[in-house]
Order: sequence, then C-alpha cells, then structure tokens
Amino acid sequence: MKTAVVILNYNTKDYLRQFLPGLIDSCKGLDAQVIVADNASTDGSAALMKEQFPQVPLIELDRNYGFTGGYNKALGQIEAEYFVLINSDIEVQEGWLQPLVEWMDTHPECGACGPKLLSYKERDSFEYAGAAGGLIDRYGYPFCRGRILGKVEKDKGQYNSPADVLWVSGACLMVRSHIWKSIGGLDSRFFAHMEEIDLCWRMQLRGWKVTVVPQSFVYHIGGGTLPASSPFKLRLNFRNNLLLLENNLPATFAAEGKSEITARRKARRRILARMCFDGLSALVYLITGRWSAFKAVLQAHREYRQLRKEGDIPANPRMPEGLYNGWIVPKGL
Repeated sequence: MKTAVVILNYNTKDYLRQFLPGLIDSCKGLDAQVIVADNASTDGSAALMKEQFPQVPLIELDRNYGFTGGYNKALGQIEAEYFVLINSDIEVQEGWLQPLVEWMDTHPECGACGPKLLSYKERDSFEYAGAAGGLIDRYGYPFCRGRILGKVEKDKGQYNSPADVLWVSGACLMVRSHIWKSIGGLDSRFFAHMEEIDLCWRMQLRGWKVTVVPQSFVYHIGGGTLPASSPFKLRLNFRNNLLLLENNLPATFAAEGKSEITARRKARRRILARMCFDGLSALVYLITGRWSAFKAVLQAHREYRQLRKEGDIPANPRMPEGLYNGWIVPKGL
C-alpha cells in the first residue's frame, strides 16, 4: 500500500468506537489502509476491534510499550511508502489525507508533514498539542504557531500557508517510511511525550524538512491516555525534555560550524541551564503544596541521569528550521 494510517491504542475503546468509522470512510477510494495496533489494553479494545471492525487489521502487542515502543514494533510489521501516526481521539474530515500525500509526493525533500490541529471541543481554536506546527526555544521549551505555553489562539486563517517547522504533533504525523527506518524510528527511552519532536529534529539534522500542511486539518480531543494533571505525564515531560536536548543540541551546534568538542560543551551548558529552570519549577510546586508535582520533577532528573547518552553528530548536519533563540516562558505568562 502507499499509505498506512496507524492508530496506536491503549485503553481508549470509546474513542475507537466514536472516531474509527469516520477515519475508515475517509480512506475509501485511496491507496491507504487503516491499521490499529493495541498496546495490550485492558479495557476490551481488542475485542471491540474484532467484533465491530473486523475489516481493520489489528496488531496485538504483548504489553504496553508506550507510544515509542508501540509504534516502533507496529510499524516494523508494516510495508508502505508513507506512515501516518494518528491518535484514537482524532476526528478527521473527508479529504484530510490527500493534501498530506500530495505534499510528500511533490516535495521529495520533505521527510515528515502534518495537518493543522484544531480543538475538538472549541472548533474555532487551535489544539494545544500541535496547533499549526511546532517550534522550540533556546532552553528546550516547545511551543507552536498558535500556542505558547497555555495560551491558545483562535484559528482565523493566520497560518493557512504551508510552513517549515521544527516539529509536527505525533497526534497526526506523516513520515516517509524509509527515513523512519534509516534513523531507527522513535527513541524508545522516551516512552511517551516529546518523542515526535525528537524524531523531527533528528530528521532535520540529517537534511530532511518537516512541514505543516494546513490544507489538511483534523480535530483533536487531547489527553486521551494521560490527563494533564497526571504526575506521570509531568515526569515524562521534564525527563524527555532533557533527553531531547541531549540527543539534538550537539549536532545543532555543530551545524553552526563549531567543532565537535565545542558543540558538546555548549550543549552541556545549555542543558545545565535548563535543569536550573526545572529546579525553579520544582520549588514553585513545593511552595504551592503540589507535592506530587515536586516529586515528579526530582524523579525526572534522576531518570534523565540514568538514561542519558551523548547525541550523535551526523556528517555535515543541517541547521534545523523552527529554533527560536529567545525564551518563550515570559511571553506565555
């Protein structure tokens, strides 16, 4: 097949029941196949698929490998030119897939692309997870065209032109399968959260572009597997933010023309600065009585130190798009 549209599901049976029929219908008549991979759900998701959607191929994993491991294992079993990673809590419209395929067909330099992400609940607003394409500031805080920290814009057509960005949301992400395979897919250490930023950043360092194609748009609920208040989610975000910088900053500084030794030293200093900012966040959590959040930051840093490894510096790395040299936190307060 040309395009494999793959949902990685974990305990979101109700979303499958609600949104999968529309996704299946949207792919009819196209060289595309919807596939569901199940991360050993315990809510009856696999049984639902077999009973209500027997026409959809189902990949049953033996345990919950997270977003990263689950997709790595599932896509390793699928042959297609393009992979689309799509969440179970996405509502698509007819015609959402064609602009993404056409963009990839006509822009061979593009390694990954994604649609404009709108809110399912407030349909005239962008959705937090990806909005109109993602960027990142000098200290590793991700933000989007259409969203800075918790501030989300209304969609008034201000981002209706295709744009090269640092990342597009893993809630709906199209990637060339040969690039996915060549760079090893998602970094399994992440488990979940920020893994798509890492993937897109690594792609760009190796010469590929990442583009948001707003002629395609989808509606996203968000928080389907982990709610925003989850200490586990907070821990993943703080930990993975540091892994993200460890993976990509050395090669990014090397792309500026710095020697490998200088690039790695500069990366370590930048990561140390980010860890200090994390410490300030932990202090705020402690002062305001959010003990579980305070502990999540401390554990995130412990896990980072256990998991860290030097990021690769590819030959002749390309400077990525979407790097903001300022600090976005004051702008988002």
